[in-house]
Amino acid sequence: MHASEREDIILGALREKGFATYRDLEEKVDASPATIRRDLARLEKLGKITRLHGGAKEVDPSSSEQSALPSLTGTPFDKSLRQNVLAKRAIGRAAAKYCRPHEGIIIDGGTTTYQMCEFLDEIELQVLTNSLHIVNALLRQETTQLLVPSGPIFREQNIILAPAGETSMPNFHAGKLFIGAAAVSPRGIFQADALLVASQRRFLERTDETILMVDSSKLEVSSGAIVCELARIDRMITDSNADPKLIAQLRDAGLKHIEIVEPDAS
Repeated sequence: MHASEREDIILGALREKGFATYRDLEEKVDASPATIRRDLARLEKLGKITRLHGGAKEVDPSSSEQSALPSLTGTPFDKSLRQNVLAKRAIGRAAAKYCRPHEGIIIDGGTTTYQMCEFLDEIELQVLTNSLHIVNALLRQETTQLLVPSGPIFREQNIILAPAGETSMPNFHAGKLFIGAAAVSPRGIFQADALLVASQRRFLERTDETILMVDSSKLEVSSGAIVCELARIDRMITDSNADPKLIAQLRDAGLKHIEIVEPDAS
């Protein structure tokens, strides 16, 4: 198979889903893994794709992505922070109770995971996070140790997303990972941007237990790219405004441990 044919197949796979893993491409392209990686490197140099940890996504040539500051699909952090605040704070408090003294944890960037921060003081945790908002909140806690990955900063969300390659991520394995999602359904958890999908998958590789923190509004839709199936989630914490039918569907799909909390009083 000629290089041009391989590249057409690769770009077609990326257009289909927005993101493709190396395994996806190996199944579609009649070539060795090493050849596919060279094809991806060439396409990236041409500005047609962006390589991510575990795969790649297509660059839209009609956009100004190449010359603009990095940005992500989804609601900016400051706007999202003002939405469902009372529910998110209650979820954050509940999640913090699962942290143990001197434990190593990962907190993924997001406005619900951010609400954990005030409840972590004096637990003496080691925290790996990609969120500058979370870093800023935890810096005030003298007994909390902080680690961050290296990579570009996406300003609207104030998130650091490490590029592919282990050198960008601290050598750290966590007892627990706390993550959010753009949406949750029986098919799995979703994010709106392929870069966020790749980032969360990297965190999933580095933890023993995963706790999903989502307010009830995230259970009403299921759009975007799938981060993982529900079987990969050990516990979900949401608020009591969640539709009981949706909760039952998630339990039937394999998410057995669901904690429901009352939103904080205003």
